[in-house]
Amino acid sequence: MNESEISKHNSDMNASELFSYNLKKYRKQKKLSMDKLAEDLNKKYGTKISKSMISRWETGVTDPQIKYVLYLADYFQISLTNLIGRRARNAVAHGARDIFEPHPSNSIDTSGMHYVRVPIIGTIACGEPILAEQNIEGYTHELFEEEPKKDELFALRCKGDSMEPLIPDGALVLIHKQPTVEDDEIAAVQVDDDTRATLKKIKHVGQNVILYPINSKYDPIILNKDNPGRILGKAIHVGFDM
Repeated sequence: MNESEISKHNSDMNASELFSYNLKKYRKQKKLSMDKLAEDLNKKYGTKISKSMISRWETGVTDPQIKYVLYLADYFQISLTNLIGRRARNAVAHGARDIFEPHPSNSIDTSGMHYVRVPIIGTIACGEPILAEQNIEGYTHELFEEEPKKDELFALRCKGDSMEPLIPDGALVLIHKQPTVEDDEIAAVQVDDDTRATLKKIKHVGQNVILYPINSKYDPIILNKDNPGRILGKAIHVGFDM
């Protein structure tokens, strides 16, 4: 493409698409692997970015927080306009916290439905609310028939195979924030001072709460006063990248 064709191509993109396109372009210009880019960002800015996060940003599966957009622009030594476009750059300059808008597929009827921006939780800072900014590694957009209440949803990226085959490794799990669940429901649970939530099936037995994996090669975890934990919410939807 010549410069005018590139300019028109970019103008047809929304902020999310433009960010994904440019992130991959600038990373390849520097001949960086996703692992190396994540390593450099974490070293320079004290972040906890992973290769999989960068992969999901480049493919448009999830959108980053604005702070990560700012870090990337600084790292590549480019303007925000060159990374996300003039309109989104102006929104950032005016204090916007959400510059990425979902663009639903034309193949389904979404009239009367609600697209909701849901934070994806990475590590969980001890003593902080689950939706504290430092816990959020990015965002996904989900479609609902009824609009949920503000801040009652978050998402987790499943790591490992303890919940297979129901929840495969890498699946994005939507969680309804609530402090209790019923027996045999799957919950996001933070065990003691662990910085990551675990997904397990719940069973209440006396004063104990037992966390059961679906994969039989793993042992249950027992929560009680000697091994405390807290239920963060109930799993309500599982999705994964094809």
